[in-house]
Amino acid sequence: MPAPQAQVGLEALKALLKERSPLGPLRVMFRRVGRVFQIPLFFFHPFVVAGPEAARKVLVTERQKLRWRNPDPVTDLLSQGVLVTDGPEHDHYRALMEPALAPGGLPAYTAMMLRQAERVTASWQDGQTVDLLVESRKITLLIVIEALFGVDAWADLPRIWKPVLKAIDYISPGAWIWWRKIPRPTFRKPLRELDAYLYAIISARREDPAKPDLLGHLIAAGLDDERIRDQMLTMLIAGHDTSTALLAWTFALLGQHPDVQARLVAGLDAAEPGAHPHFLDEVIKEALRLYPPIHIGNRLLAEEMNFDGQVVPAGERLFYSIYLTQRDPQCWEKPDDFCPERFEHGRKQPPFAYLPFGAGPRACIGAAFGQAEARILLTYLLKTFRFEPLNTVAIHAHMGATLEPRPGVLMKVTRR
Repeated sequence: MPAPQAQVGLEALKALLKERSPLGPLRVMFRRVGRVFQIPLFFFHPFVVAGPEAARKVLVTERQKLRWRNPDPVTDLLSQGVLVTDGPEHDHYRALMEPALAPGGLPAYTAMMLRQAERVTASWQDGQTVDLLVESRKITLLIVIEALFGVDAWADLPRIWKPVLKAIDYISPGAWIWWRKIPRPTFRKPLRELDAYLYAIISARREDPAKPDLLGHLIAAGLDDERIRDQMLTMLIAGHDTSTALLAWTFALLGQHPDVQARLVAGLDAAEPGAHPHFLDEVIKEALRLYPPIHIGNRLLAEEMNFDGQVVPAGERLFYSIYLTQRDPQCWEKPDDFCPERFEHGRKQPPFAYLPFGAGPRACIGAAFGQAEARILLTYLLKTFRFEPLNTVAIHAHMGATLEPRPGVLMKVTRR
């Protein structure tokens, strides 16, 4: 298996120091070592694969050789959630949850999404500086709780805000990578508070289970409170954190490319009520390509696999990099440039080169919901406010539970 030599290792270290993110070293190793390499760190040496063919194997043709359930904090937190189960158990949970997220039901959520966006932005004052990373999280958190659990969480937001952020931090890369059982006492209280909040929602719904949302489907299926909690927490974190990252990165990119923002706003203004220009979809897709919220897939090999002649043994941890695949120069022209036009009608990309929602039987269950949400919120925000970027601090990609723009996306807002 190719491994970085001293010169490549030094180059990777320089990229880490410059970019303050492991993404820099990953790009160095991808460019210098190839589409299959191993990270040779102390007590942590996963294999990394990238490119369309590797993605096809991992997600479709040889997916039976991999396990989603890993010995890590994601499994600790989500327990038997749909994201960290395999085989028939996963298929059972997914079948219960899919009806609540079916594309045909999405129009019913539009008014609610707009109402929550209006609530959050009602306090914005002309000339005020807002952080679109924080504000986007408020909106998407309110939306996912009401859409999936039937609860208007506006009054609950102050008390669940810290527990939700701590849950995200709990599953983000950290020292646990090297020391699996490292003590993490600061997480106990906020995670208990988040559990208590979800169990209270379950208890209240059992008194009135009629709503046909995700929680209603789980209760009707006869799941106990613990298994329902696992699915709720999975969807709470995955369902809002990914949308938060998408919205924040879209605003960051529009701020860096005012010509694109001007074209998009003009198109939104000219569109018929309830419609959106195709260019909005192109902007969203390009933001997802450059900064996919779920930027890497984490698997455990049940059987050995062969990638480009390199054998990865059974029992090893395998990462497939969506981020590197979507910036592969063999698949994308000027892969690091922000160019929404690459998604114009009729322009196609190689299969498995674009994977922001994964692919195959375990593709993101909320893909349609998340894309509809992004279109609705971006349309509302860009038609209601002017956004002027404040480039006081350079934005870098932070590898947390999702790929976030840090330290944030600061913009001056003015109501149009």
